Amino acid sequence: MAIFRINKNKVIKSRIKDDGFGDEFSLRDFFADNLEELLGIRFIEKEYPIQEGRIDTLGLDENNSPVIIEYKWKENEEVLAQGLFYYNWLIKNKKHFELLVDKKLGKNIKVNWDQPRIILVAQGFGRYIQGAVEQERHIELLSYHYYEPDILHLESIYTPQTLKSSRKKAARDEGVEYNLDYHLNTTSKQMQKKFKVLKEKIFNLPVFEEKEIQKRGVTYRTTKSFVRFEFRPTWIQVLLRDPKYKADTKKLVKDVTSNEWGYKGLVKFTPESDIEYLFSLINQSYESTL
Repeated sequence: MAIFRINKNKVIKSRIKDDGFGDEFSLRDFFADNLEELLGIRFIEKEYPIQEGRIDTLGLDENNSPVIIEYKWKENEEVLAQGLFYYNWLIKNKKHFELLVDKKLGKNIKVNWDQPRIILVAQGFGRYIQGAVEQERHIELLSYHYYEPDILHLESIYTPQTLKSSRKKAARDEGVEYNLDYHLNTTSKQMQKKFKVLKEKIFNLPVFEEKEIQKRGVTYRTTKSFVRFEFRPTWIQVLLRDPKYKADTKKLVKDVTSNEWGYKGLVKFTPESDIEYLFSLINQSYESTL
């Protein structure tokens, strides 16, 4: 992707820095120092030692789901095998990970094991990796390019529609599919209609993805989640990235930072809610992720 700088109504094409971050360690440290700003993930540990290697980065996302991030300075076919290996360690060591969360982020956080995932970060990915990850429902591919003088561009190369988990498998075995229809059926007909109107507005946003196959709700995200809907019998809980928004002149957003959910703002979406007003808050949350 070409990146241009504007100077007095003239454009100057930014060139990619051939040496990038210098080396893989610098790349890892940069992401670790800016993890929440870049990916909406709370940092837990980097270069975390396990018996068979070291995990580049461990984190927790907005839904309190575990995340493993592996970096490669340039293209590298080994990154997929590494990611799968570390994912296997994570699933076998859930209690160990939970203790790490307690130590680093506090004891009030309940880890959500519905959607553990891996993010592989590199300058690019070969066709074999891009083809292989389509069979792996918990792996995401993220490419980066470092442009001169100091511009970082991130691009989602692949994000699965659904993420595997032992809980989700158990739910399927019981005949339950946590799709959008499932969530809508937990709320009233009136709220279903209001949600569908709001969803139409969200779908007019330029670039995002919908994650509906989740036990606890429906999430919309760019490289970071910007809104999550959790359905109740007569209303819908709307979780936003920040505790305050300039567009919130009515002061509807409740600060829930202390809950350690990852999302810091909450709005109660009821039959009386103004959809245009609520969408303005969601749109501001969306823009904060770009």
